[in-house]
Amino acid sequence: MIALLILAGLVVLFAAAVTIAIRARNMQYWLWGYLTRKPAPKVEGTKHILFCFVDHFEPNWGRVDMDRQRHRVDRWCKEYREMASRHRDADGRPPQHCFFYPEEEYVEEHLDKIASLCADGFGEIEIHLHHDDDTAENFVATIDRFNRLLHERHGALPRDPVTGQLRFAFIHGNWCLANSRPDGRWCGINNELPLLRELGCYADFTLPSAPSDTQTRMSNAIYYAEDGHGKPKGHDTGVRMRVGGKPSGDLLLIQGVLGLNWKNRRFGIIPRIENSDIRKGCPPTRDRVDQWVDTGIHVEGRPEWIFIKIHTHGTQERDMDTLLGAPVDAMHTYLEERYNDGTNHVLHYVTAREMYNIAKAAEAGMTGNPGLYRDFELPRPPHAARDQLIDGSASGSTSGSEPTSNGTMTEPDALTEPSRSMS
Repeated sequence: MIALLILAGLVVLFAAAVTIAIRARNMQYWLWGYLTRKPAPKVEGTKHILFCFVDHFEPNWGRVDMDRQRHRVDRWCKEYREMASRHRDADGRPPQHCFFYPEEEYVEEHLDKIASLCADGFGEIEIHLHHDDDTAENFVATIDRFNRLLHERHGALPRDPVTGQLRFAFIHGNWCLANSRPDGRWCGINNELPLLRELGCYADFTLPSAPSDTQTRMSNAIYYAEDGHGKPKGHDTGVRMRVGGKPSGDLLLIQGVLGLNWKNRRFGIIPRIENSDIRKGCPPTRDRVDQWVDTGIHVEGRPEWIFIKIHTHGTQERDMDTLLGAPVDAMHTYLEERYNDGTNHVLHYVTAREMYNIAKAAEAGMTGNPGLYRDFELPRPPHAARDQLIDGSASGSTSGSEPTSNGTMTEPDALTEPSRSMS
């Protein structure tokens, strides 16, 4: 009897410890859905790996002076070019880096340099925004203004060939898309999804956000979400994109891999969270790359096209040696050696826009080589020509940032979007 009581007590203690561990990492939001999800369908034949690297690119992270900002941007433009030039996918393209640039940190000369890197074929520029206690009216004005500024001055963002509207991908600062923090901070707009769609957003790339409490119940998915009928976090669930399906809801969300990494365990027992984040403390090891592939995020009905979206905060010095140096260099080498043999796997480095286009091609029933559909719906952005950037007055600008989001400007990520560890 005493032994049974002791055993029962141990079970209760273990259950309490597990519950505490789950809540400490906010896993209660997504763990059940992850554990009960359907495994990725078995694929016969060639798997196409669509690899997209998105970056919350914030030169003013930590509220640094202009010299430090310039050093960060210059280092990226030099060292990323050198590193990426050593690699090629099956289509002969180097790795593509998606610079989600924060509106509230706009500096003309920084964007000129990044646009030049993108014009040389190393990526594209998209939109990032931190805002707090915002209104729909100010949000619309802010994004509309930034859209036009990026396009007209830096050649970023494509125009819809049917409507002529500028189109963009979006990552929400502090992970708080559609007011998804329980305390309501760092957004303020419950109906952010339809506002983004009306402004020209073709897809949101914020997720996964774990271990943040903004993480959705739905994980490892490409899906359409609604605004929640006036409630926050309407994108908590949605309708998965599928072959032969039609757009629904308010906005398409393209998520990165989220799960448990059993090959990287604390104390050899507790699996760490795999949240697609690349930093010094969570480098892109071979085991992680394998997990990204094996998770098999896809448009339903087209499992042979595997969508991998990873993310980082690229301008934080403690992480730049990882992102521009040996760890990411080795990641690309492994991708090209392990997942680009032409028979079992074919590797495609894609931008956010290209990933969206390929997803739409799958939805429309296209098959075969997804690399053919990089520009399926939205064309490439023009980007400023390099000679214009060098010879024009913009490249020498030292005027600093323009007025942007007025009263809703928030603290930089050093204060409001803390670094996340794998644990």
